[in-house]
Amino acid sequence: MKLAPSILAADFTDLQQAIKLIEGARCEFVHFDVMDGNFVPNLTFGPSIIAQCRKLTTTPFDVHLMVTNPGDYIDSLAEAAVDVLSFHVEAEMYSPRLIRRMQERNMIASVAINPQTSLTAIEDILPILDNVLLMSVDPGFYGQDFIQTMFHKIEKLHAFREDHELLFTIEVDGGVSEDNLETLRQLGVDTVVAGKAFFQSPDPVLFAARVHGSRRRFHA
Repeated sequence: MKLAPSILAADFTDLQQAIKLIEGARCEFVHFDVMDGNFVPNLTFGPSIIAQCRKLTTTPFDVHLMVTNPGDYIDSLAEAAVDVLSFHVEAEMYSPRLIRRMQERNMIASVAINPQTSLTAIEDILPILDNVLLMSVDPGFYGQDFIQTMFHKIEKLHAFREDHELLFTIEVDGGVSEDNLETLRQLGVDTVVAGKAFFQSPDPVLFAARVHGSRRRFHA
């Protein structure tokens, strides 16, 4: 599997050091959670901070939009050289149009889906998606435990991908830990987002190595 440590769990007084740690652990992505205080109660940062971080590293950026109007962010995030961009299906009425815009800006187009939302909400757009970000916790709150019923949802999504011979990748965000890494690998997850598990690990490099020890395919 690939690893995308979430900057939200890092020391915001020293983001440069946090990014160096991600690089040193050979992680494939830096993950950013953009919250607007509307779609989710909390408020984090926006494209300007991401653009500043872009100057610090060449590691690909994986951005998760937890906002009510995701289309408003596409151009500025493309200019910040974001590589993977996820928007919530619950926040967008015209997902295919948004996906095309992202792909036209050379971003990997990804849709995020809340734990309570059925996979049927994204079934029609799976053939045009590059990535699906499955939330395994309620969005907008840091440090939650993995929702156990999500294992079945991951299994269903993986089976759909195999049955229809689709190429989207599966990313899981929320409550990822050493306790569930092996199960996630077996279920066909390609990328995991980890905040607390990475930055608060006694040895983040070792944690990353354990994720990478189960490396699988990734279509970019």
